[in-house]
Amino acid sequence: MTDYNTARTAMVDCQIRPSDVTKYPIIEAFLNTPREAYVPSDDRSIAYAGEHITLDNGRVLLDARTFAKMLDAVNVQPNELVLDLGCGLGYSTAIIATMAQAVVAVESDAGMVASASDTLSEQSVDNAFVTQGDLTMGNAKNGPYDVIILQGSVDEVPGALTKQLKDSGRICAIFRDGTYGECRIGYKSNEKLSWRTVFNASAPLINGFESKPIFKFA
Repeated sequence: MTDYNTARTAMVDCQIRPSDVTKYPIIEAFLNTPREAYVPSDDRSIAYAGEHITLDNGRVLLDARTFAKMLDAVNVQPNELVLDLGCGLGYSTAIIATMAQAVVAVESDAGMVASASDTLSEQSVDNAFVTQGDLTMGNAKNGPYDVIILQGSVDEVPGALTKQLKDSGRICAIFRDGTYGECRIGYKSNEKLSWRTVFNASAPLINGFESKPIFKFA
């Protein structure tokens, strides 16, 4: 039988701390959130492996190193409202909820929405909720948001999402670039967004976030 507590500690000590992630709220969140509860039952034996875990419908649970570095870069504060896009089975939402005032999670798959909602409730995460919707459209009715985080890679970020970001807010996404990619933080100021690259990372593309073809007249 897997000792999940030991595996969780090893994940933090071997994957997260060596990646220069040392903020106390992040470390505590990963130590105290049971990752195994948010993966399919057949994958629980690899819940703490240092790799992405593939979910249904192209969704993915990001590896702990990548997700922790994203959180370190975007620096969620206790008084902030966060939009978590592509939450899968709810692990990212549970982690963010320990740091934020509240989390609105969006998932396009109805089955995942139900599973994530049930697990978050079972784990007593009471400052977050999961809703079904088109990830590219976000969730405008509960915004605007201080922070938006995308759980996967993108070619571009739709304007519908940046409009839901508060002025002085931040958006965190992994941008695809061939085989590799990079995590960038977008800072909104005076209704304009400026991006800064923070580290190299790769993840599966989120459906709907691929570049749109440009048509040219001959």
